[in-house]
Amino acid sequence: MDDLRIRAASAADVDAVLRFWADAAEGTSISDDPAGVGRLVAHDPEALLLAERGGELVGTVIAGFDGWRCHLYRLAVSPGHRRRGIGSALLAAAEERFVRLGGRRGDAMVLDRNERGRHAWRAAGYGPQEQWTRWVKPLPA
Repeated sequence: MDDLRIRAASAADVDAVLRFWADAAEGTSISDDPAGVGRLVAHDPEALLLAERGGELVGTVIAGFDGWRCHLYRLAVSPGHRRRGIGSALLAAAEERFVRLGGRRGDAMVLDRNERGRHAWRAAGYGPQEQWTRWVKPLPA
């Protein structure tokens, strides 16, 4: 891991991140567009963490903190770089951020059909919270 670099994304990274997610992430979200990711980076410049190896984007995680809860989204590692500790390094960086900000517990959104993702989260010490169901409502544009 000596050549792995983790850094916060900037506005200049938005298009590359969206291309990366199209290849490495499961599914898309209503906010997965230049405007949505741009707002994230502008609102919380340290939330979107990128892992790079040799200048190549190889992983991402969003470590969002709203002042109360710590939320993890878009943990993704390039298919050709998986099982090399990149996801673990990204989660460690996200958890360090949360601790610095005073967070007490991280939670992750994981698609039910994403078996690989569920295994990775479980291996990192996370587990499903069975008593909760996520309720959503798209807001008008």
